[in-house]
Amino acid sequence: MNFKLYTIVSLFLLTIFFSCEDPVEPMDNGVDLSSISYKPEVYTLNPPFGFPFFEEPSDNTLTVDGVQLGRHLFYDPILSADSTMSCSSCHLPSGSFTDNKKVSAGIDGIPGTRSSMSLMNVGYFYTGLFWDGRVNSLEEQALLPVEDPIELHNQWPDVEQKLRILPLYQELFRKAFGIENSNEINKDLAAKALAQFERSLISTGSKYDRVIANQDVFTDEEFLGFDLFFDENTDVPDAECGHCHAPPLFTSSEYFNNGIDSVSDISKLSLLEFVDPGLGAVTGDTLDYGKFRSPGLRNIEFTAPYMHDGRFSTLEEVVAHYNSGGHPARNLDQNITPLNLNQEEMDALVAFLKTLSEPEFLSKEEHSNPFN
Repeated sequence: MNFKLYTIVSLFLLTIFFSCEDPVEPMDNGVDLSSISYKPEVYTLNPPFGFPFFEEPSDNTLTVDGVQLGRHLFYDPILSADSTMSCSSCHLPSGSFTDNKKVSAGIDGIPGTRSSMSLMNVGYFYTGLFWDGRVNSLEEQALLPVEDPIELHNQWPDVEQKLRILPLYQELFRKAFGIENSNEINKDLAAKALAQFERSLISTGSKYDRVIANQDVFTDEEFLGFDLFFDENTDVPDAECGHCHAPPLFTSSEYFNNGIDSVSDISKLSLLEFVDPGLGAVTGDTLDYGKFRSPGLRNIEFTAPYMHDGRFSTLEEVVAHYNSGGHPARNLDQNITPLNLNQEEMDALVAFLKTLSEPEFLSKEEHSNPFN
């Protein structure tokens, strides 16, 4: 169905449904869904050669219909209070599932405080999610934006009732989870489906992967960048990149203070020194103030701006920051130090980073908006 027509019909049905009384009460005993076929089929992931083993939760393994349900929910503005925004509003395929903004604004126009992270390979993030690692699973993460007052600003009970009355979602939830009645549609199943879709957002492979597989070769500039990145050649400086951005995902999935904030007193760590305390706000440990997740660098060419607050507009600015050694702090990562790279070497690092680009990932049909 055309997305605009789907939205209009959905809003018309919801207006009728919700105009009767508030707060929302269940309509009736629900719709019997047992006549809809339920034949779960395993969804097969095809990561590039050399990727690590993919861990799926035992209670939410990927199925074809589960991923399809998650895909619909991901792109459907029905999850927001005014049906104007969806998960995809801040995670667009064209930006490798970022929105290419410094910070994102929700349905009320209120700006957030952090740049949206890429969801590429997010199913491999086992050490916490978000920039500050405040949740441990995609299922838990998927629940939060809906009720966040700065994001979709809705309530899950209202979302559940909206989903339960729509034939599209009655069928999709039945096929994905084998529910018998529409009243079984709930936020936990919705979160599981969203998590399944997000786990399907796997790399397609890059020039770097082809070179490693002896199917391509670096240019001289890219090869210099490779040597700088990994400290493979003692004749060129170590750019200290590989410690925090290790292949094949090009992240260590750890949290670091990378020196982007100036701290007035480096002998101590005070909450007042940081505009955003990052991991420290989650753990309560002062040594974690100013630490943020090390993002994966695959498709980094398409995810500008950079850092948790989007302060750098280009990869050249990012490299220049690390070349400078950043701002000192008591918990500054030991690998953040003046690099003394010349312009040729900094350009080579950027050239190497672009070998991690996977443009095919941006336009995969199975990742796209199903309502278009």
